[in-house]
Amino acid sequence: MIDNAIDPDVHSFTSAISACAAKGQWERAVELLQDMRERGVDPTAATYKAAISACDKGANWERALQLMDEMRSSGLAPDLLTYNAAISACERCGRFEEALSLLKKMRQRGVEPDVVSYSAAISACDKADEWQQAQELWVEMRRYVKPNAMTYAAAISACGKGGQWRRALDLLSEMRQRG
Repeated sequence: MIDNAIDPDVHSFTSAISACAAKGQWERAVELLQDMRERGVDPTAATYKAAISACDKGANWERALQLMDEMRSSGLAPDLLTYNAAISACERCGRFEEALSLLKKMRQRGVEPDVVSYSAAISACDKADEWQQAQELWVEMRRYVKPNAMTYAAAISACGKGGQWRRALDLLSEMRQRG
């Protein structure tokens, strides 16, 4: 576009950043976001969501959280999918404290966590060998959303790492009963 003297707009930048996210090219996605700002094009919530998703796929939890802060500083409110991408980025690196903090912030800002939010947070606890924290999340989650296979798998794994084999077997049995 630039070579043909066509100024990219918010939609073309967001599409390009989304394409980077699809391929896990977080560095390029962040570069495009910066280029966008330098050209005087204001990012939208969708633009930030795409960049945070790229950071998720690239396992760059720190940059994902920085983008969340930038987004809020710009007056844009992260939605469920944006939070889920940031929590997932934390999960990939076992950053359970950051994942739990994001869950808390979601609720404080009126965004209700879903099964993806909880699954990623439980998995982050599992990766950090925080089985007790994973179990607390499991109990909390059950009050709000129905677990899926990924949630069960993360909770079972956390129990296993914590030496809670009876609890792991109970969860496996429950998972089978629920189909």
